[in-house]
Amino acid sequence: MKFYSTNNKELRVSFKEALMLGMPSDNGLFMLENIPDHSRLIKGINQLSFQDISFVIAKSILLEDFKNSEIEDIISNSISFDSPIVNITNNINILELFHGPTLAFKDFGARFMARTMEKVVINNDKEINILVATSGDTGSAVANGFYDVEGINVIILYPSNKVSYIQEKQLTTLDKNIYALEVNGTFDDCQKLVKQAFLDDNLKFHLDLSSANSINIARLIPQSFYYFNAYAKLNSDKEVAVSVPSGNFGNITAGILAKHMGLPIKKFIASINANKTILEFLKTSKYIPTKSIETISNAMDVGDPSNIKRIMDIYHNLESLKKHLIAFSFNDDETKACVYNTWSRFKYLLDPHSAVGLLGLNHFLELNPKYNGIFLGTAHPAKFSDIIEPIINQKIDIPENLSNVINKEKKATLLNNDYNDFSDYLLTNFR
Repeated sequence: MKFYSTNNKELRVSFKEALMLGMPSDNGLFMLENIPDHSRLIKGINQLSFQDISFVIAKSILLEDFKNSEIEDIISNSISFDSPIVNITNNINILELFHGPTLAFKDFGARFMARTMEKVVINNDKEINILVATSGDTGSAVANGFYDVEGINVIILYPSNKVSYIQEKQLTTLDKNIYALEVNGTFDDCQKLVKQAFLDDNLKFHLDLSSANSINIARLIPQSFYYFNAYAKLNSDKEVAVSVPSGNFGNITAGILAKHMGLPIKKFIASINANKTILEFLKTSKYIPTKSIETISNAMDVGDPSNIKRIMDIYHNLESLKKHLIAFSFNDDETKACVYNTWSRFKYLLDPHSAVGLLGLNHFLELNPKYNGIFLGTAHPAKFSDIIEPIINQKIDIPENLSNVINKEKKATLLNNDYNDFSDYLLTNFR
């Protein structure tokens, strides 16, 4: 399997090269040369385990770069926790993606990426430096997935005072090969610094760089696995719609990839907070990046979502995309009301991002009641206890793997939102 740049289809590389480069030098994003057809997998899919499904899909993409036994090892060590479907009421179901070590959906992509990179660098004399911008959960998932992996440093950029207290603790309390940079800016500023680094020839001359954001195709591939697993567990005889809380649009891009692999999801709902760049794009056909707006669903506070490049590369034109994708936006008051109502009516507790996902699904099902609906539960509500507890007016239980980090010391380097400062930091500490 080869991968091309969304800016130049003649620029083609192997999976290992796409993995380690992170993004092409022409500022595009890597995409699969041929999206594999797994429509035959659907027959009898409810008899397969999550790992079985994941291995079949991974093998179709990775076999040119890894041995069969290596792919088995990657899957067994990354897809090592479940993604259960829980029925909330009637035709509304949540896909719980927060059963990994950092209690967020990004554990799937981060651990898969760590295991693949580990196999690539095992005999490499040079250190790889992974740059990752985070609006919350990506940083902690990547930090956990890559912690103490030999030959790999992880440099995490996060926006100061714009992640939850527990999220910050998760990504700033590790040592060894994990380095946290607290940037005086927004997530978009952090992401811009990372992208500038990949286009900086001088920096790349001195350092081997890669990325663990959803700009790296290796993050999206394993995320496609759980869409297949969700369909298998739902075992529905109705048409299926999936609502995805959307910020940088990596998660929904993975779902669209799954659809183009043959997964019969009829409709995707991009459930968006106050950051409406893609909603306006679908309405007006004009893509206009905006400054991100701060909300309680902070991981979705993205004004210039990177993965729209991949989505448009798949669909080529907006009219084709709109046949499969619809978007709705919700404000913080609506999000809080959804958390409260879901808890009071069904005794099911949502984090703010998952609540936005449920709002989008509810809105869609009001117009299309014959669908069976799934919304993605992207994070455990305890990660946002400071937001959730005032809404439901009671304390919530904190899982052990979160409570363990609360009393640890924060270790982060403050950084101005300035590329020269960022470049100097990297050259000083990792050359």
